[in-house]
Amino acid sequence: MVHPTGAVEEPFRQRLDALLASGRAVDDLRRYFGIGGQPGSERFTGSRFEHLGGGGEAPPVADRVTAEDLVAVQTLSVTVPGRIALDLLEGDLGARLSQLLQAIPGGIDMVDADASLLGKDSPAGLAWRLLKSEEGVGWVIAGKVLARKRPRLLPVYDRVVRCAVGRPESFWLSLHSALREDDGALHRRLLGLRQAAGLPESVSALRVCDVVVWMGHRAAGHDCPR
Repeated sequence: MVHPTGAVEEPFRQRLDALLASGRAVDDLRRYFGIGGQPGSERFTGSRFEHLGGGGEAPPVADRVTAEDLVAVQTLSVTVPGRIALDLLEGDLGARLSQLLQAIPGGIDMVDADASLLGKDSPAGLAWRLLKSEEGVGWVIAGKVLARKRPRLLPVYDRVVRCAVGRPESFWLSLHSALREDDGALHRRLLGLRQAAGLPESVSALRVCDVVVWMGHRAAGHDCPR
């Protein structure tokens, strides 16, 4: 929940800070992305999520879903149902989503974005609801598709992350507020973790946050509800 003042509800920020402050954060990032190992030794397929095929935000494909986007989403252990995938690639669903993507700015970090870009009735919010409403998609897959298309603006959010940080009324707006508090201290902290782990700048601050939270909570052995 985001308070009217823009401050983040304490449990959300406290849980997030605790996971990011873990002494294992940098090691988890290196392990996830295969940094420091032998070529081809990546432990997690999700390490290719943002980079496969040049990325989902590359200018030629930024406003439409491609087959490579669907494979990239699959690296995060979810699969867009075949009928929906074809509709995104060739049908009316893809055309409607493309119109919304055209209205969602690219190349902007969440910390620098106005909150209006993340609201329920924003193009991003409408795109999320459009995808979520399709049979067999749901909120997790919808969010991962959008995170592939706008990786710096829209975060990956799944059941493990939800289990780790709680269930704010709006995860996007709560994370946005957290990133902007204290003159962007959390955003800078994420960039520092990225640098310490030796990751390229193409890995967004949001993705650093997602991986650290996901890896840390998963390693703690929590049995997250589905």
